[in-house]
Amino acid sequence: MEEEESRSISTMMDLSGRVAVITGGAGHLGQAMASALSELGCSVCLLDRNAETLAKAADRLRAKWNRPVEQLLIDLESEDERKNVPAWVSRTFGRADILVNNAGFVGDSTLTGWVVPFEEQEIGTWRRAVEVNLTAAFHLSQLLSPLLKTSGKGSIINVSSIYGVVGPDLALYEGTTMGNPAAYAASKGGLVQITRWLSTVLAPDIRVNCISPGGIARNQPEAFQERYVERTPMRRMGHEEDFKGAAAYFASDLSAWVTGQNLMVDGGWTAW
Repeated sequence: MEEEESRSISTMMDLSGRVAVITGGAGHLGQAMASALSELGCSVCLLDRNAETLAKAADRLRAKWNRPVEQLLIDLESEDERKNVPAWVSRTFGRADILVNNAGFVGDSTLTGWVVPFEEQEIGTWRRAVEVNLTAAFHLSQLLSPLLKTSGKGSIINVSSIYGVVGPDLALYEGTTMGNPAAYAASKGGLVQITRWLSTVLAPDIRVNCISPGGIARNQPEAFQERYVERTPMRRMGHEEDFKGAAAYFASDLSAWVTGQNLMVDGGWTAW
């Protein structure tokens, strides 16, 4: 058997000609991962539910990397709206190579039964969180798998959380309005397992991997940040750019023989 010619790292990283679909693309983490893939030559489809922030995110991305960027306004809680995604991607780019299931249900000021004691957490809110965090990821993976298979470079990247792997220390939140709802943990834990399930079912045509972020600094109360940093081996909270490398790795041929893995990007939080 002839020995295969060795490719350079830069060649393996190159995403020119590929298309990535990123949910929650207007969010902090979504924008960081979209920027990383765009920098490597990828065209990007940003999916989000806020029209204004979505348009601004797309404009910033185009201006920075001069790559094709399209945006789709979508409510991921809606099964019907999710069903429209494959046709839209096909019309827009004619292909899809990468799906990043990044959107996360975080609630808002009007949401009840979310960041409250366990006894007060509501089933309706639980269902909404599971629908966005887990069901939408499953559904979009299912809907887009024909396109991802056709590309020959199919890669699904699920974004979970440390709280999909370990339980919370509620002492971190004492004296703040922050909390750690059960539905968040359950849905993110489900993402880790559906990653493993899909990785064997969709192989060898599509690779499926997961990134589990630790806490990202976003102006949380000082008391929380101090406790979190003290609990983290790297002695700081995360920044959006900390996740660019993980996204680039799983999206590109750098990880061509890697599937079914959950990469903890958490400053060592889960290593204790």
